[in-house]
Amino acid sequence: MGKITVETCEIEGLKVITPAVFGDERGYFMETYNYNDYKAAGIDMEFVQDNQSASKKGVLRGLHFQINFPQDKLVRVVSGEVFDVAVDLRPGSATYGKWHGEILSAENKKQFFIPKNFAHGFLVLSDYAEFAYKCTDFYHPNDEGGLMWNDPDIGVAWPIQEGMELTISEKDRKWGGIREYSKARE
Repeated sequence: MGKITVETCEIEGLKVITPAVFGDERGYFMETYNYNDYKAAGIDMEFVQDNQSASKKGVLRGLHFQINFPQDKLVRVVSGEVFDVAVDLRPGSATYGKWHGEILSAENKKQFFIPKNFAHGFLVLSDYAEFAYKCTDFYHPNDEGGLMWNDPDIGVAWPIQEGMELTISEKDRKWGGIREYSKARE
């Protein structure tokens, strides 16, 4: 029981995981994580912290990363629907600065594996969403980094619905773009 389907993305390292779901008239059962299945799929990580957030429609969180203590993340949606985004920040990567987005929902039950050295963010598309994720390092408040969510050099095609009012934290409004980030890293 508990097998998963893993799809690779055009950006090396990113993976979309769909767990096996066993349902009947009572409801359903699925394993949201099984170390052996993930290891067999090339995701051999020790997750040390689980996080969960709730947000209303139009909330855009990100694009975030940890600077000196980068985290691999395994993210999923427990309730509702989000557009989840990862931006490659790996030095020397052929896809540096490129992004990939996935619709994650309680309905499709997909998970998104995001390796270290990627910026991450999401936009809530449903009226309400609960977002859960596992991390391979602890959160360090003084180690936060971020990129401007609408940086034209990255060009994320956020699916902002007509009439949708975005809610973005003050901190997320202040991040710089990838050009500034790249120059600071030189």
